[in-house]
Parts: sequence; structure tokens; C-alpha cells
Amino acid sequence: MGRNFISLNKTSKVYIIKTEDRNFGVNELINKFNFDEFSGEKIVIKANFNSADPFPASTNIETLESIIKKLKEFNISGITLAERSGMGKTRSVLEKMGVFKLANDLDFNVVVLDEMNKEEWVKIEKDGNHWIRGFYLPKMFLDSTRVVQTCCLKTHRFGGHFTLSLKNSVGIVAKRLPGGIYNYMAELHLSPNQRQMIAEINKYYNVDLVVMDALEAFITKGPETGEIVKPGLLLAGNDRIAIDAVGVAILRNYGVKTGINKGKIFELDQIKRAVELGIGVKSADEIELIPLNEESQEDVTNILNLFDKEV
Repeated sequence: MGRNFISLNKTSKVYIIKTEDRNFGVNELINKFNFDEFSGEKIVIKANFNSADPFPASTNIETLESIIKKLKEFNISGITLAERSGMGKTRSVLEKMGVFKLANDLDFNVVVLDEMNKEEWVKIEKDGNHWIRGFYLPKMFLDSTRVVQTCCLKTHRFGGHFTLSLKNSVGIVAKRLPGGIYNYMAELHLSPNQRQMIAEINKYYNVDLVVMDALEAFITKGPETGEIVKPGLLLAGNDRIAIDAVGVAILRNYGVKTGINKGKIFELDQIKRAVELGIGVKSADEIELIPLNEESQEDVTNILNLFDKEV
């Protein structure tokens, strides 16, 4: 089902840049990836529009704009942004956040996942997962299309502990199958295995690029509100585990005040389960963190010092 995960060498590269200029930072990051292989491909984008609350609760519209403009420099056949909000009606959230206006300006498609037909969803069976009935993913994410994700950097007080690239995948799972009554999001948020279930979603579709906007972050509460810090960073990679491990280290470096401030990063439930499923790197030793400017060097040093250590 879908394409195979990207074959990883000994290390997975995560690029990092410190800047207040999102357009500059996104361009510098994406330039590090070979998009010639995207020629003729359709791209599906998953951003973070869980609610209509401002960044860092939701994707900053300037970040999304910069990503799409950069992707359009390559010979691609089309771009579609697909989203399901968890806090508010998706169409209203996207309207309030300026996504439809941006889509009109830049000529890309927007799919409101809640409004799709039953035939457009694919059943993922339980098959060793912690989901009681399995779950449903959009067919568009499982077909041979390219997937680009952009996530924020924040904590999650409703059981996820943190919501970075792995948890961003929750926004493509059907809350209810059209015509059905079973609430898959209620199951997720009430389950003691929530964090493992989050990781399991990621097993079934590939991501070709993740851009994390960490100019600001929540270090308490989340996902829609919390105490804000300002790392001033943008990151990119193609390995969700690597991106999330670096993200957790940044949260720790900037004083995160939740349960993820202790223990080894690769022992945190989301990351540990993702490693078990072979979604990406297996340890911090396999991550190559590459600063793209001098200003980010201190952050890189601090992150590396926090990797896979008890704190």
C-alpha cells in the first residue's frame, strides 16, 4: 500500500537555520533537497490547521506560502493541501486562516477531508496496532503521490505530550467514516495508548519532506494555546522520527515544562513506537544535524548535547 519508506543511509539529515525571514529560510532549506525527482508528480501537502488559533498553534500562512512558491519552481503537475481540523469545522478554520485565499492566489487545490465521500477513504486494519477497529486514511495519501508536511513545535496537553511531525498525521485520519457513527478521534484521545496510536498512523504513508516552523513554540499546554518561547528556527528533513527528536530537544533547550522534559528522547512513547515500526532512524546517533548559518550553530550544539540523555 502506497510507496515504500525512503531508504535511509547510516544517517538522516536534518537541516536547521536561524532566521526571522520565513521566505528566506524555507528557500534555503528546500534547496538542500533534490526535487528533480518530483518532475511530473502531484504533491499533497499536510499543514497544521487543527484550529483557527494563531501560530504556533497553527501553520503560519507565510510559511505555507513560501513552501508552495518554492515547490512551484519545479516541474510538478499540481499541488493539493488536504486537512481535517480537530478543534472547529475544517472549512471554517481554513477560511479564517487565509488558506482558501492563498489557494486562489497561488493556484493550488484545497481538500476538506471531512467532506470527502466514503469511497475516498481506505480502511487500515488493526493488524497489530493499538487501534481497536483500525482506522481510515484518505486514498490520496496512500497513492503514488508526493507528500510534503509542515508542522509546528508545541506541547500537547490532551495525551499526546508533544505535537510535531508524527502527531500532525492525526489530521488525516477520519473522525467518522461518512455514514458511520463510530468516533475514531474519541477512541484516540481516550486511549491510554494514544501516543503509540499516533505513531502507528505514520506507518501507512510516506512523507518526502517535512518543514518545521520553530520560530515560536509552546512549552506548556498546547495544541492551541500555551506559554510561548522564540527559538527563531526553521528545520527540514525527510525523516519524521529525526525531525521529532530534534524538535523535542529544542523544546527541552527552551525550557519545556511538561512531562517530556525528562528521560531519553528515544524512549518517549511516540518516538519509541515509530522506531519499532521502522518509520525512520533508530537512535540519535543516526541523525546528522546540519546548521545552514552561523546563527544556528549554538542551537545545534545545545540540541546535540541533549540527544538521548537523561535530563
